[in-house]
Amino acid sequence: MRVIDHLLNAKNPTVSIEIIPPRRGGNINKLHQAIESVIPYNPPFVDVTSHAAEVMWEEMPDGSFRKKVKRKSPGTFGLCANIKYRYNLEPVPHILCGGFTREETEDALIELNYLGIENILAIRGDKVNPRPIPQDRSVNHYAVDLVKQAEDMNRGKYLDDLIDAAKTNFCIGVACYPEKHFEAPNMDFELQVLKAKQDAGAHYAVTQMFFNTQKYLEFVEKAKAAGITMPIIPGMKVMTSKGHLSRLPSFFHIDIPQELTERMMAAKTRAEEIEVGVEWAYRQSIELLDAGIPYLHFYIMQNTNPFLKLMDKIRVTV
Repeated sequence: MRVIDHLLNAKNPTVSIEIIPPRRGGNINKLHQAIESVIPYNPPFVDVTSHAAEVMWEEMPDGSFRKKVKRKSPGTFGLCANIKYRYNLEPVPHILCGGFTREETEDALIELNYLGIENILAIRGDKVNPRPIPQDRSVNHYAVDLVKQAEDMNRGKYLDDLIDAAKTNFCIGVACYPEKHFEAPNMDFELQVLKAKQDAGAHYAVTQMFFNTQKYLEFVEKAKAAGITMPIIPGMKVMTSKGHLSRLPSFFHIDIPQELTERMMAAKTRAEEIEVGVEWAYRQSIELLDAGIPYLHFYIMQNTNPFLKLMDKIRVTV
């Protein structure tokens, strides 16, 4: 079932999650346990992150360095197939621009189509020493270009002219930023980019994490005024440590409210830090549900315990 159908047909609020594949050579059992722990909450879909190959330098015994191109966390498609056919959940693999050619993207989408996976999240990806692209290959520079390529395949249009080309049926999700992408000059530009993604064929959007509910609600209203009609799912995270106060703004360019900062700094143990994060995420969840937002999305990676604590609180309340 396509994500957009879940969103439009849900009779009750839905809660979805995002996870990350194990590091190269890692054991998948921990991830199985994480997925199994959230099944009782009936997530309509599970996002699975992807990472492009990176250029790394390996020191040799003689002291010289050798350049290697490697993916730290491969296995996104295999994990998605595992989730779909082992747990009967809808996986949403992340499809990236950075580090991949359009030819490789087409092949990847063909493989997903053959696997029966019909949901993707089209994103540009992080700029982290991506592998060089051969000059005889083309690339998608921005997420909107990736959306166009996937939508072309939905219409049976491939990179080469093919006779009787099969049409795919991908539901295309995209990212958006309630506090503005750090490269966008202003919020109006941010909304123009999101509208362009919708016009290119995107069916829904998921926000970057945020800790100020009002910023999300204001963003949704501005998006509506800009002609954006697709669902905008609030992406959220349960803060679990004081370290997040500096790491999350550094990595994701977001603001942490002063009240949350003070509460987290006052916590004396790790257990208290987690409780502060759970309580804040609970407050945000209730604020969103009370505002009529029927879907929540949580970035949990592989640690589900704080999320499960949160869901227990929400279930008791609603």
